[in-house]
Amino acid sequence: MAVNLASKYSKNVDERFSLLSVTENIGLNKEYDWSGVKTVTVYSIDTVAMRDYSRSGTSRYGTPAELSDTKKDYSLSKDRSFTYTIDRGNATEQLMIKKAGNSLARQIREVVVPEIDTYRLAAWYTAAVANSHSATAAVSDSNAYAKLLAAQEALDEDKVPQSGRICFVTPAYYNFLKQDDTFIKAGDMSQKMLINGQVGEVDGVKIIKVPSSYFPSGGNVSFLLMHPKCSVSPKKLEDYKTHDNPPGINGWLVEGRLIYDCFVLEAKKDAIFVHKTA
Repeated sequence: MAVNLASKYSKNVDERFSLLSVTENIGLNKEYDWSGVKTVTVYSIDTVAMRDYSRSGTSRYGTPAELSDTKKDYSLSKDRSFTYTIDRGNATEQLMIKKAGNSLARQIREVVVPEIDTYRLAAWYTAAVANSHSATAAVSDSNAYAKLLAAQEALDEDKVPQSGRICFVTPAYYNFLKQDDTFIKAGDMSQKMLINGQVGEVDGVKIIKVPSSYFPSGGNVSFLLMHPKCSVSPKKLEDYKTHDNPPGINGWLVEGRLIYDCFVLEAKKDAIFVHKTA
């Protein structure tokens, strides 16, 4: 005689782990507005060199020249969207686990937010490399702190403000830093790290740990140091909708659209430094 065992489906959904945005609230530059336009043109005004004053003649200050300028256009290039349906019949036969509102929140959390984070990090990485503001060398538990100090020095030499800097680090680099004896002996913050197992700031720089997959593929990035005021990252349109029984569908239609981009301002491009491993 056959025995048919009963089975039961749970109403609880096994949600995947996800991260909040690592780039949204770091203090990016908000001085430029893309409302109503696709492209914003930003001017940079040049300066003139000093010279010796002459105490004779009619051009004692020197020969004046018209003050020059440069301009750069920043055009939004990312126009992204997603859509899916939830059939009402399927939903009722699956304990109504596919709820439109919950699924939209999941889509934003697991797809939209990581895409923007990785896009911004790629833009900053590309700008630093193109500007020769990068270094390539192996990182270990004996030199992790020294590499960060070298990056700090590069920004110092380019007159980047010391206050407000951010450093995005991979888990591997973070572990090396925690084990670096030079850093551990450096001060009170490192002693707190030993007790609490956390690094919030290093030399006044906020440390943000991100998965290595967030950095450009093949970049072998250890960390990216920057001042967020060097970058603008507008989100011109961010529109998410759930439609209940739209024409032709018995159920729900979920749609989302996002127009965004990330730019490094030409006059502030020295405010990013990337360290890559060999």
